[in-house]
Amino acid sequence: MKVIEKQQFDMERALYGERDLLVRQCSFDGPADGESAFKEGADIVAEDCYFNLRYPFWHDDNLKITGSEMTELCRAALWYSNHIEIKDTKLHGIKALRECSDVVLKNCDIVSPEFGWSVHGITMEGCSAVSEYFLMRSSKIKFSNVKFQGKYSFQYIEDAEFENCEFDTKDAFWHGKHVVVKDSVIKGEYLAWYSKGLTLIRCKIIGTQPLCYCRDLKLIDCEMTDTDLAFEKSQVKAEITTPVISIKNPAEGEIYVPSVGEIIMDDDNAKGKVILCP
Repeated sequence: MKVIEKQQFDMERALYGERDLLVRQCSFDGPADGESAFKEGADIVAEDCYFNLRYPFWHDDNLKITGSEMTELCRAALWYSNHIEIKDTKLHGIKALRECSDVVLKNCDIVSPEFGWSVHGITMEGCSAVSEYFLMRSSKIKFSNVKFQGKYSFQYIEDAEFENCEFDTKDAFWHGKHVVVKDSVIKGEYLAWYSKGLTLIRCKIIGTQPLCYCRDLKLIDCEMTDTDLAFEKSQVKAEITTPVISIKNPAEGEIYVPSVGEIIMDDDNAKGKVILCP
């Protein structure tokens, strides 16, 4: 493997098409302001590097990035790339990951609007993220111990598992399909409208008008706090362990709950049952 250490690169396509390359303690920054440093490369390892220029990793295969920083100016850092492992790295540029596959992130700090669009196969562990439209239209997702903050997250995702996560987010999981969330906290308005096959297990749900217009929705031993007008037009089977402010017009199914401030059934097509289990 070729090794490059402690150098600075600022030219366009500085390391274009490289193979079997280790880049250590290098800086991608400078007055030439060149883009696409590693475009069309393969088997690239970047350790303790600084990225301050645009589009460094496009159309690459087999990437390992550790202990590095991608600044706000490092926009659209990883696109159209496959087999990616990122550890202990800051990803702070907009649109940091898109149209990629087989991605693993561990202990990363993500501040990136529109992060992770149309990614197939992404695992995230021990990360924190601030974003808007986070992971839209991505699939085959597995998260553990992830903290997220931002609007419009996980929209149109498919085949996803989340465990021991904390999400402070509005309009999460809209149109999501085949999603399982375990032992997590989800805070925000309008949770998971229009989802199909969403299962929530031992979760804490906080916020107004959650879980409306859902199909094949399941809640198992979940808490609900400050939740009103829940389950409108949803096909649902729910076991809730805390009082709910109000439930409105569930379409089908059964909702087991210790108490409800108000049950609103003013739609003739609402056939769901609310069953009080003090």
